[in-house]
Amino acid sequence: MLAGCAKEPPPRTVTEFIENPILLEAAMVRCSQDRANTKYDAECVNARQAVARIQAKEEAAAKAALEARSESKRSALRRTQAAAAEARRRAAEAERLRKEAEYLAQFGVAPPADGEVGETPAEGESLPESNLPVAVVPEAVEPPDTTGAYEEAGLAPVGSNAPVSELSEPQPAVSDLESVRDELSRRNEEGED
Repeated sequence: MLAGCAKEPPPRTVTEFIENPILLEAAMVRCSQDRANTKYDAECVNARQAVARIQAKEEAAAKAALEARSESKRSALRRTQAAAAEARRRAAEAERLRKEAEYLAQFGVAPPADGEVGETPAEGESLPESNLPVAVVPEAVEPPDTTGAYEEAGLAPVGSNAPVSELSEPQPAVSDLESVRDELSRRNEEGED
């Protein structure tokens, strides 16, 4: 009889379930055994709300952790891209300085030291061997002698800008150096008169 007159304990609150996971698990097991009768039971409703809040907190924590990982990856990617851009900039600057030194070396100008403007060496100073201008003279190639055939016809070679002789008889070809000298001295004497 006493048991029937005793007050029923009040249902546990959502906060109590969140703070004590063992009570929450026991309530969820009891509520899931007879779902039809416990659907609107206050303690079962509070237990379901506690589960939903715990899941929401876990999801928020997982999302925050994922966002932190993503931010660290974005930060690392930004650092990598900045380092690559700096490396490209330095390589371009080094290439520009190399080309400038190569260009200045053609004129015998020493490349400028860091922060200096390029100057020519003072008198008595010599340039390092690597900065002396280098001239490459190609070997002479003798073109085939085709002037005899054109001279006989009184024409200039094709593609030539030489004047065409209007003489009716061809001029003899000068074959030796002595005859060229004689011809030049004769023309000089005629020009003085």
